[in-house]
Amino acid sequence: MSRIIFLYGGLVLLFAVSCKEAIPNPGDTFSGQIRLNQIGYYPNAVKKAVVVSEMDQRKFSVVDSHSGEPVFSGELSGQLDWELAGEMVRIADFSEFKKTGSYHIYIKDIGFSFPFEIKEHVLLPVFKGSIKGLYFQRASMALDEKHASQWSRPLGHPDDSVLYHPSSGKQSGSLNSPKGWYDAGDYNKYVVNASFPLGQFFLLEEQYPNSVADGDLNIPESGNGISDYLDELKYEMDWVLTMQDEDGGMFHKLTTKNFEGMVMPHEATNQKYIVGKGTAASLDFAGAAAQAARIFMPYDSIYAEKCLQAAKKAYNWSLENPQLEFVNPEDISTGQYGDTNFDDEFFWATSQLFITTSDNSYLEHLKKEDIDFNYSPGDGWTKFMRFMGIFTLLENKSLVPDELYGTFREGILNTADDLTMRTKTNDYFQCVDDFQWGSNSDVLNTAMIIAQAYRLEKKPEYLTAVRQAADYILGNNAVGYSFVTGFGDNPPMFIHHRQSAADGIVDPVPGLLSGGPNKDKQDVTDGVVYPENVTPMKSWVDHEDSYASNEICLNWNSPLTYILGFLEQESK
Repeated sequence: MSRIIFLYGGLVLLFAVSCKEAIPNPGDTFSGQIRLNQIGYYPNAVKKAVVVSEMDQRKFSVVDSHSGEPVFSGELSGQLDWELAGEMVRIADFSEFKKTGSYHIYIKDIGFSFPFEIKEHVLLPVFKGSIKGLYFQRASMALDEKHASQWSRPLGHPDDSVLYHPSSGKQSGSLNSPKGWYDAGDYNKYVVNASFPLGQFFLLEEQYPNSVADGDLNIPESGNGISDYLDELKYEMDWVLTMQDEDGGMFHKLTTKNFEGMVMPHEATNQKYIVGKGTAASLDFAGAAAQAARIFMPYDSIYAEKCLQAAKKAYNWSLENPQLEFVNPEDISTGQYGDTNFDDEFFWATSQLFITTSDNSYLEHLKKEDIDFNYSPGDGWTKFMRFMGIFTLLENKSLVPDELYGTFREGILNTADDLTMRTKTNDYFQCVDDFQWGSNSDVLNTAMIIAQAYRLEKKPEYLTAVRQAADYILGNNAVGYSFVTGFGDNPPMFIHHRQSAADGIVDPVPGLLSGGPNKDKQDVTDGVVYPENVTPMKSWVDHEDSYASNEICLNWNSPLTYILGFLEQESK
């Protein structure tokens, strides 16, 4: 405010005049220099936007999207040099502003951010969307317009007579193996990467039951009296159960010999095969099936018992075949999901079977394990299982001996403390500094570890770190995209996903998480072009050919669903 003085009849009259800078109408033009969560923030959350600029801006405003009026103003931080992103940035911290509504950030000479909301349950739509994305991945059924809207499509891959490949140990015959979700942008199904995501999905249900109600997702099973979430997970579990051999071991995958072209599911008609058999698939299945037995027991005890017996058979087979590594046969070039060390898989399967059965013979195996509590980028289907086992054991304190429980608790808290500390100095306030294939899942998996620590000790810094991981995924990142299709004002439009590429619809299938920046850029040899001299955090392109950075995958959506569900429950 300034004062203007008028003299009138010897009297001094003072009038206060606003010196607020006039803010233009945002229109439909938004600046990519302002990165923030494009969905929004919980009222009491830490709220930070990253401003990419080498100019000497000092102030920012929060502007009401409807009135156009500034409702909060603040000072930008000093300039930071972020090497992983290759950017000079300042931070706009508007955590103090808690009023619900729809807003933009405005900065003179830069412009307006994408719009965002502040409100309770702000992430609920994208949480449900991340689950509905799985429905769009269903094999062996048509997606009708009632449930799929514009993304309806004919039935693809009935998988009712899949030939055995010689690597399966069968020399002839076929398997009836329908249902399940397509694993990624391709039309194949893999036991390892069905079981691991199921474990993460099941964890959310065990910790926060009934987060999704019957009818919430508009899927064919809606209205059956069971949570739509469990209905969707059962569709995948039903398929995995078909992949068990008579001796208990699990076939590794159901796949064509080579990846199909970018066509619709019903147009991808090359012969599929039941390929391989191995310890990794068998143990991963045993872990997921043992969890499924607990999850489904209140609703369908017969199905739950079926899952438990299948889990035991797969586990016992693995004890007899503890080092059977799967490697692609010479004539198969689809996803290998290989592994050479099965300690983490054994730990996960043993943990789940122990908690489900209370059988101390499993506990004796657990006591012998030497657990690594450190998380390394790339710890996906090969190593993160050990954390999944620990999470379940921590949830069941009454069953775990005090000394063993104390070891697990201390290990998770120490790891979470380290990861949380990294968010305070890492670019874009997340835990990862090595951006590999599926780096977005690394961001979310580290957040899952911190989330478990928060369940043990309600430290505000833990909750903030998990929220900032979600902020990163939803737009507060070096490329300025919300990485979830269909959510945010700047989402991926050209994911590496066959249906989205072939269906003739402008918008890709919604609710699917792009893999994220990948410094190794394996698809460059296939002609994918990245920006010149691109930094690790920007090694991402929104192009359907970029399988290394812009593909979708089940084990990327699963930690996304967990984190969003966790935040919706813990931010009440």
